[in-house]
Amino acid sequence: MLVLTSLLAGLVFGLGLIVSGMANPAKVLGFLDLSGHWDPSLALVMAGAIAVGLIGFAAARGRTRSLIGAEMTLPGGRRIDRRLLVGSALFGVGWGIAGFCPGPALVALGLGEVKALVFVAAMLAGMGLFQLYNLSGTAPRRGRKSTAS
Repeated sequence: MLVLTSLLAGLVFGLGLIVSGMANPAKVLGFLDLSGHWDPSLALVMAGAIAVGLIGFAAARGRTRSLIGAEMTLPGGRRIDRRLLVGSALFGVGWGIAGFCPGPALVALGLGEVKALVFVAAMLAGMGLFQLYNLSGTAPRRGRKSTAS
């Protein structure tokens, strides 16, 4: 049941990205281009996504199991630290350069978009480098004070 539900949720998410234009990097870059021909339609998509997310998180608050019985834990961290800021900045720069973020890039990859292939390859390489950095022992661990700061 979990696999079927996950597949259905992924299909609905992917279709939503396609219908909203989020899988089209030109549409995303048009939204980010405030000095040129700005396309505000993605702001409505984001507002809708935030509204759905707020409803979902409110319904999930205090639950330990999902509606289909799977174990569920919600994020608990509220601390804004250097890792969060650097990660957010890298995400924003990548989104601004390529017009993709991970979800829409995977949808575009499925649609045969060559630019998405390059983006996903770079994303996977970045994830791999991050894992190597974390495993090397030089990265400060979450929840522990770093003496290097």
